[in-house]
Amino acid sequence: MPNEVKGLNEECGLFGIWGSTNAAQLTYDGLHSLQHRGQEGAGIVSNNHGEFKRHRGLGLLAEVFADPAKMAHLTGTAAIGHVRYATAGNHGVENIQPMLFDHPEVTQFALAHNGNLTNADQCRQELSALGVEFQATSDSELLGELVQTSQAPQFIDQLKASLNHVRGGFAYLMMTPTMMIAALDPNGFRPLVIGRMDDGAIVICSETCALDQVGATFVRDVEPGELIIVNDDGISVDHFTTDTHLAICSMEYIYFARPDSIIRGVSVHEARKRMGATIAKEAPVDADVVIGVPNSSLSAAIGYAQASGIHYDMGMIKNQYVARTFIEPTQAKRARGVSMKLSVVKSVVAGKNIVLVDDSIVRGTTSQYIVRLLKRAGAKSVHVRIASPVLKFPCYYGIDIQTTKELIGANYTVDQIRDQIGADSLAYLSVDGLVNAIGPLNDSENHGLCTAYFDGQYPTPLYDYQAGFDAEVARLGLYEGAN
Repeated sequence: MPNEVKGLNEECGLFGIWGSTNAAQLTYDGLHSLQHRGQEGAGIVSNNHGEFKRHRGLGLLAEVFADPAKMAHLTGTAAIGHVRYATAGNHGVENIQPMLFDHPEVTQFALAHNGNLTNADQCRQELSALGVEFQATSDSELLGELVQTSQAPQFIDQLKASLNHVRGGFAYLMMTPTMMIAALDPNGFRPLVIGRMDDGAIVICSETCALDQVGATFVRDVEPGELIIVNDDGISVDHFTTDTHLAICSMEYIYFARPDSIIRGVSVHEARKRMGATIAKEAPVDADVVIGVPNSSLSAAIGYAQASGIHYDMGMIKNQYVARTFIEPTQAKRARGVSMKLSVVKSVVAGKNIVLVDDSIVRGTTSQYIVRLLKRAGAKSVHVRIASPVLKFPCYYGIDIQTTKELIGANYTVDQIRDQIGADSLAYLSVDGLVNAIGPLNDSENHGLCTAYFDGQYPTPLYDYQAGFDAEVARLGLYEGAN
């Protein structure tokens, strides 16, 4: 059940290109700009006139491809690549993507996935009953196996049927000898964009920052339920479903995406500035200086300073060679990462009343350490302002938050959290404040965002996770509304 497959949950980055003589190198460059989305493993599959070549491995992209011969091996005019993050217990190279599958019609296809399937248990049981022997333990493999066992007449029909069988959050990038295919779940939980190079090559990737990295021009977002097919004739648009309802993950704007990316027409940097400005209005404080936790909170800190009129300064420095702690696979690594990655500019904080702006509090490890660090550096007081609402509920669509037990906001009130992290005051952005800061997306029925992590309003059934979620809600009934 869900607790047993905890390691399947992942937040990843996808990049693919069709029609370029430098496909593998451009894929590497694009993945490099998406390294923030996954630091555990990386892989690239190239397509040379139908012949696939692959290299993948554990570690950062530069580590996996440190040997120049690995890139030189990946010849061809098309490629797809993947950077991966996974939770503890699932770190084998067999789970590093893209994955390869044999197929009688298209000979072979490669598959890369960002997200998490909420009916993975059900799919795995059904496939096992058909005699499927799995090559890995990741839910990313399941779509490929469903395609292989589908009774539909042709490959695209098999793919459509399989996409309608899986549930949850998924952005898929696939490649056959003659085409590259992208598919996005009916809610569009994960971002996926299309770009075009000057030479006509087509790029599909997780964020617009990767388009910028390779010099591609943004064409448009992949829409929920779409099947984008790219071949030598260009781009064609199909659908595996038209029953869609946009609910893009609000954590993309808060934390995961790079600030220079644009998601569905909204600048991530500007949205974060508006989040900071909104919490400044919702929870003002008399202080001397505003500082942000580098790097993902700096935009919100600027917004807070501009809205409050309090001076902004660089009060903390991040060691750029230490991985992000939220997406570190284990708590032990997260704790060690916090202690290594941040230092204080004492001349900025000594003797000052500090407003410390951060994007979120997940487990509390980072916040407690930072407050202690600032006070050791001579801060008179530290007022923590979180530019997102209280994280109370798990994410089942592809982020490393699967149980309420690991969320400090689900188990303690705001006052209790304040005391635990040692802050002089603590306030969070409201859900309405978050939605208004991001702004309405192109969805006619609502704001187009998933805010389930804050309000428990999931836009889809939870399938494998429903029983566990119900039990967690019952366990935490005492705290309902306390925050």
